[in-house]
Amino acid sequence: MTALQDLKYAQWFKGADIDGDGFITQRDVRAMSERYLDARNTPHDSTTAHRLTAGMEEFWINVIAPMDQDGDGKVDLREMTQGFKQALTDPAHFPEQVEPVSNCFFDLVDLNADGRIEQDEFQLMFHSIAGAPREDCAHVFAALDKDGSGALDRAEFHQAVKEFFYGNDPDAPANHLFGRIAA
Repeated sequence: MTALQDLKYAQWFKGADIDGDGFITQRDVRAMSERYLDARNTPHDSTTAHRLTAGMEEFWINVIAPMDQDGDGKVDLREMTQGFKQALTDPAHFPEQVEPVSNCFFDLVDLNADGRIEQDEFQLMFHSIAGAPREDCAHVFAALDKDGSGALDRAEFHQAVKEFFYGNDPDAPANHLFGRIAA
């Protein structure tokens, strides 16, 4: 794990710690879903809401909860960083480690189901779920839109997520996916 990855993971942690208490709990993960549904004006009893809630529950069970080394039901920054360090060692494992969650978010963020995430959809997701400032979202989106199409296709989105979790390039725009980091 590099110092850059530590910075990125700390930024991710900051966005996931919804209540700001220094821990990620199952309640924080649920709150991420609720914030996104509220930002989309999506009823909490809709099919979309149930799908997001189920996906985030799986994320808690399969990714975050196993990082809880002391069994207290919450994950602090040290536990999360150690968990990522142990789990995310090789980008070749992206398809089984991160891609399923990434696909779920891509499908949910693609509000008009056209197979692309436009800038407004991107900003809604990263601002409402991760708390990333809107101006950071716009800058990052422009850098990630490699083909200049005005939207991210699934491949561009996966590349950004993969670069965030596994990458070590200090100039990669995906470093700031969950808000600007101070590198």
